[in-house]
Amino acid sequence: MIVLAGVRRVFRVGDEEVHALRGIDLTIESGEYVSIMGPSGSGKSSLLNLIGLLDRPNEGRYELDGRDVTALSDDETARVRRDKIGFVFQFFHLVPRLTAAQNIALPMVLAGIDPAERERRLATLLAQYGLEPRANHRPDQLSGGQCQRVAIARAMSMQPSVILCDEITSALDP
Repeated sequence: MIVLAGVRRVFRVGDEEVHALRGIDLTIESGEYVSIMGPSGSGKSSLLNLIGLLDRPNEGRYELDGRDVTALSDDETARVRRDKIGFVFQFFHLVPRLTAAQNIALPMVLAGIDPAERERRLATLLAQYGLEPRANHRPDQLSGGQCQRVAIARAMSMQPSVILCDEITSALDP
């Protein structure tokens, strides 16, 4: 499903080169769960951003579901990201003026999913994540754990083949 071969990512900070990723070779099979751990500054976020197609490597190859996605156009990258990758961020990134239900449905609206299918998926996700009673509440009316569940449900709404999570359990109840 995910294959990284010889991936390098270098950032310029002033006159200095920062080597965030140095020749990463990684294969993650379909159905595998992988954790990336390490100290601050070790390249975890750089690797997540690269796998999530939010960034590109300076060198190396990235294949997702058997397709080389290393050098896609910006539009094609956005389509692959929309259709294949779900993101759950540490700080939720919910749209403040939208309700929980609207935040969950947003990727489906942007992707042009048929309204009936969108409503079916939305009802399922609200039930699965225990959000039905809070569906019409905005993020500022939700607890941190509820916001995180909205973010997880939103990431699942497009039924992606890859879910990327950045410290998502920090706001969740046991």
